[in-house]
Amino acid sequence: MTSHTWYLLLVLTVAIGLLIYLINSRLRIHPFIALIVVTIGTGLAAGEPVAKLTVSIEEGAGGTLGDIGLTLALGAMLGRLLSDSGATDAIAHAIVDRSSDRRLPWLVAAAAFVIGIPMFFEVGLIVLLPLIFSVARRLEDDGATKGSPYVLLGVPAIAALSTLHGMVPPHPGPLTAMTGLHADLGLTLGVGIICSIPTVILAGPVYARWIAPRLADVRPDPVLVAQFTGADRNNAAGTTTDTSSTGPAEGTHTDTLRRAGVSTGLAVTSVLIPVALMLLRTLAETVLDESSTVRAALTFVGEPLVAMLAGFLFALGVTLVRGGRSSEATRASLTDSLKSIAAILLIIGGGGAFKQVLQDSGIGDAIASAAEGAHLNVIVLGWLIALLLSLTTGSATVGIVSATGIVAPLIGTGGGLEASLLVVAIGAGSLGLNYVNHAGFWLVKESFGMDLTQATKTQTVVQTLVSVMGLGMALLLSVLA
Repeated sequence: MTSHTWYLLLVLTVAIGLLIYLINSRLRIHPFIALIVVTIGTGLAAGEPVAKLTVSIEEGAGGTLGDIGLTLALGAMLGRLLSDSGATDAIAHAIVDRSSDRRLPWLVAAAAFVIGIPMFFEVGLIVLLPLIFSVARRLEDDGATKGSPYVLLGVPAIAALSTLHGMVPPHPGPLTAMTGLHADLGLTLGVGIICSIPTVILAGPVYARWIAPRLADVRPDPVLVAQFTGADRNNAAGTTTDTSSTGPAEGTHTDTLRRAGVSTGLAVTSVLIPVALMLLRTLAETVLDESSTVRAALTFVGEPLVAMLAGFLFALGVTLVRGGRSSEATRASLTDSLKSIAAILLIIGGGGAFKQVLQDSGIGDAIASAAEGAHLNVIVLGWLIALLLSLTTGSATVGIVSATGIVAPLIGTGGGLEASLLVVAIGAGSLGLNYVNHAGFWLVKESFGMDLTQATKTQTVVQTLVSVMGLGMALLLSVLA
């Protein structure tokens, strides 16, 4: 390694430290602004020509958003449609209703796994809270559960939703890493699901059985429980509707969804269409000749953008035809769903610019040279960088996009199994040590009425288990392959 290589590594180290400082300082600079500032400073310090630097930033941000932005927007709208049409409610109740108490944590995990395919962690948890609270209250009334039934059912949902969010495309994190590492979509999807199943089992139902008796006093605010299980959800102030004599109040969330008439089959189809199309693409590219018309068609419909569009259009039809909602209400709902991803899109774009500048300035080559000399396992390195950046910046997205840019030079552009496993490892790393600087931590804490210690034993521990298990599964597959 030359002195210039060491200098470039020093520039990268300072850049990461500055990024962490800007996001966590008293100024609380938005991660997107912090990424752009650090990207410009890194390029200048590394000696990239000014004229080339602006081009790198534009190409990096534009290229990343071009690959991911439209797919992410369609995913957000698909998730909202599934929620509004009653599809997610139908899936959850079909899995959980009429089951034994001992199987409930496993079935909640299964429901969260299916629902978590198109939904972000926070959105999926909010969608599942009515189901979790209703079933937990039933267990609480029966008195047959040791410990808190809310923890017993909440932990599997947290584990499944966070695992899907971090490790399986088309979620924005793994999709961003997949694009930056030139990983194959179908292979990454298959590897992600294989790694996710044992991860969810251990961090979900297994850990829930152990921790629930130790957090016996965890119980959400009774007003919140009533709001999610029997009160009008429009009563934002916390007032509930008396249903003692008339049954469930007209206009309650559960009642509205059940009137919608969305069948379980339609609900499951809405969720699985994008996944099925992406897997069919990989199958076609594996077994069919390149000149095959069928292969060309399946390759097209299996593109993330087209697959998500197909799932969205199906869900839109379900909403308009079977959901009983007006077109204006649906349009307003879709517009609202895009607001929640605006910040994520900006951060992803900033991360794409950072990645491009690292490559164009020569820092990427310096990273590859250092890693080759140190004999670092690239999967462990990607996981560790994502973990540390996510912990220190409070943003899993920042952890993923930055780690992707740093380790991308280590695998070149060949893709293959190593690239797909690295996508899973980076996504898993971004989930670990989820604490007070992450929004998801506070969502879990406040939703379940926990103190900081209790939230740490659930949200932080569960997502750290997911993170470590995700890394372990990626390493195991890399050895077996």
